[in-house]
Amino acid sequence: MAAITPQARWRFRQPSVLPGFGLTLGYTVTYLTLIILIPLAALAWRAAGLGLDEFIRIATDRRTAGALRVSFEAAFIAALINLVFGLITAWVLVRYRFPGRGVIDAIVDLPFALPTAVAGIALTAIYAPNGPIGALLAPYGIKIAYAFPGVVIALVFIGLPFVVRTVQPVLEDLDREVEEAAATLGAGRFKTIFRVLLPALLPASLTGFALAFARGAGEYGSVIFIAGNIPYVTEIAPLLIVIRLEEFNYGAATAIGALMLIISFVMLLVINLTQAWSRRRYGHG
Repeated sequence: MAAITPQARWRFRQPSVLPGFGLTLGYTVTYLTLIILIPLAALAWRAAGLGLDEFIRIATDRRTAGALRVSFEAAFIAALINLVFGLITAWVLVRYRFPGRGVIDAIVDLPFALPTAVAGIALTAIYAPNGPIGALLAPYGIKIAYAFPGVVIALVFIGLPFVVRTVQPVLEDLDREVEEAAATLGAGRFKTIFRVLLPALLPASLTGFALAFARGAGEYGSVIFIAGNIPYVTEIAPLLIVIRLEEFNYGAATAIGALMLIISFVMLLVINLTQAWSRRRYGHG
C-alpha cells in the first residue's frame, strides 16, 4: 500500500492555526450521530419492520400518494417563487439605500421568529372568503384559503427568509468592478445580469432554494389552518402522519415518514449535485 505523503495528509486534515482538529471533529460526528443519524436510523428500522408488501401497500395508498403530492408539489412551487422574489429582495437590500431599509431587512426575518400556528391563523384570516383579500377575489371565483393556492402561500411565507439570507451575503461580497468591466466591454444590463450576476449567485440561490423546499415539504403548523385539510386536495403528508398516530396506526405513520425522508433525500441530493456542478462550472468554490 502506498504511503500517505505529507501533501495528501495536509489536504485531508486541512489544519488550522488553532489546534483541536481531532477533538472538534469527534464532537461534530458524535453530535450529528446522536441528533440526526440515530433518529433517522430508528425511523428506517421501524419502517423496515413493516415488511416490503405492507410498506408498498401504504406507499401506494391513494390517500398517502395524494398527501405526498400536495406536500412536495406545493413546496416546490413555493421554493421557485421564493427563489425569484428572494433574489429581488436581497438585491434591493444590498444595492440600494433608502429610508426604512432597516425595517424591511428586519421584516424578512419575521417568519423565523413567528410561531407557525400564528402565521397560519393570520393568513387564513386574510385569505378566507370573508377576509379582506379573500372577499375581493371571491366574486371572480378565485379561492385561496381552503384550496391548494393557500398551501403554496403559507409555504412562500415561511420560506422566503431562507433564500434572502442565503443570497444576501454573497451579493454583498460580489465585486461591482466585474459589472463595470462588463459594461465597459459593451454588455447591456440584461446581458450583465444573465451572464455575470446570476452565474455568480447560482450556488447560493440553489442553497436557498433547497432550504426553502426542505422547510416547506415538512411544514405543518402554518399550513393546516389555511389548507382546509381536504383529503386528495389539500391534505399534506405531515397532517396525515398525525392522523395515523391519532388512530394508533404507528406502522402507517412510520411508512409515510420514511417515504418523505426518501423523497426529500433524493431531491436534495439532486439539488446539491447541481450546486456542486455550478460551482465548478463558474469557478465559485
